[in-house]
Amino acid sequence: MKRRTFIASGAVLASGAWSAAPFAFAQGKPEQSKVAIAVGGKNLFYYLPLTIAEKRNYFKDEGLDVEISDFAGGAKALQAAVGGSADVVSGAFEHTLLLQAKNQYFREFVLQGRAPQIVFAVSKKAMPNYKSLADLKGKKIGVTAPGSSTSIMASFALAKAGIKPTDVVFIGVGAGAGAIAALESGQIDAIANLDPVMTKLDRAGDIRIISDTRTLADTKTVFGGNMPAGCLYASQSFITKNPNTTQALTNAMVRALKWLQGASGKDLIATVPEGYLLGDRALYLDSWQHVKEAMSPDGLMPEDGPSTSLKTLQAFDETVKGKPIDLSKAWTNDFVKKALATVKA
Repeated sequence: MKRRTFIASGAVLASGAWSAAPFAFAQGKPEQSKVAIAVGGKNLFYYLPLTIAEKRNYFKDEGLDVEISDFAGGAKALQAAVGGSADVVSGAFEHTLLLQAKNQYFREFVLQGRAPQIVFAVSKKAMPNYKSLADLKGKKIGVTAPGSSTSIMASFALAKAGIKPTDVVFIGVGAGAGAIAALESGQIDAIANLDPVMTKLDRAGDIRIISDTRTLADTKTVFGGNMPAGCLYASQSFITKNPNTTQALTNAMVRALKWLQGASGKDLIATVPEGYLLGDRALYLDSWQHVKEAMSPDGLMPEDGPSTSLKTLQAFDETVKGKPIDLSKAWTNDFVKKALATVKA
């Protein structure tokens, strides 16, 4: 693949003003070849494009030396970026809005998932007589990490039933074997998590699914529109200072997304680390079929995605309610459009 990266102009923030079309490109090398990316639950399908870009050396092809640090959940990965130990986050888009509510400006620049892939379920053992969301009041709900996209999805579902986040107890259980053990041992009454964890629990007969966002149709039913999920985002200052690096990251991710569109199960198994499979290759491939539609085919943010995300947060999150959130500052398709014009799988 011939690598092309681009110099941005017009992205400079002057006196607090933002350009409506902040990025224009010309060829150029990455300003910063070493990039630290934080992710919360790298083994999940939610972040599969990141793993593909890494394992198939797409980042290296772009002249980047990427170091990926894995955390227990998206909220922890976010903290790494805010604290300065990570340049970029592979995480949920809604975190850019939560940050803006605190006057911290981060921008999404390539989408990994066009549906959240999060499954909300109750433990059949802990809640055998479950009838409605109202039964969850006062219960312990396992999420990857408090404040992560899993807790956001669960909070939104509960809010529609009139239950506040403070009416339940969110417990961080991670995104792998620990989450499965927490439910099986009775440490939690319900769980909001992702595949392959949820398919494993479902196949074992341990859970009753009450809300599912692994398909586009189910996502629109839950959220009322397109709900963007995993993405790469960085502070506006990083993007402004490193437009070529941002473009190179985008090129690699778009290439990974294109590869996934045509990858066979055999290709996938041969690429991801053995630990992702939870000891069951057939389970992993079955899970992949559940979430394949949720993967972005091209990295583009749907036009209504940011507003759907904001409405979701406003339904239950007091830090966002009433805040003047400017959605145009939270995302851009400019880098992806340039990548789509030049990058081949």
